[in-house]
Amino acid sequence: MKIALGADFYGFELKEAVKQHLLNKGIEVEDLGISDRTATTPYYETATVVAQRVGNQQAERGILVCGTGMGMAIVANKHPGVYAAVCENPNAAEKSRSINNSNILTLGGFITSPEDALAIVDTWLNTEFTQGWEASIQEWLQNSMQDIAQLEKQQFAKE
Repeated sequence: MKIALGADFYGFELKEAVKQHLLNKGIEVEDLGISDRTATTPYYETATVVAQRVGNQQAERGILVCGTGMGMAIVANKHPGVYAAVCENPNAAEKSRSINNSNILTLGGFITSPEDALAIVDTWLNTEFTQGWEASIQEWLQNSMQDIAQLEKQQFAKE
């Protein structure tokens, strides 16, 4: 699995902890920024680069970290094929994968401790789409993703 990873100034320290954790697990990481705590790259630029990598399937998933995780999610979700979710606990991470098939996890450096972030990341990485749901719900979730793909085609065709 290849993870595209990025942060702004407020998420830098947490991004570094997540990056080391992923590398320790043998996961390929493409660190798309920022590279030091003094960088001033705005969150929306980093979110765009990571979202493009995930949306174009150059990375299987992405992780973004800013102050709240919310700004990164807002920007990332403006890209086709991207389903970014702000997760502040492992339960939210599990649901974002099993129900919504999120492919970008966003975290908040102001909100989430490194210890909590690693638990969130592990849950998010280890949960598959539709995991834990009965067959009828799994089918409904699969169909919903097809419907969402159609909505994306209609929306992005207008641009």
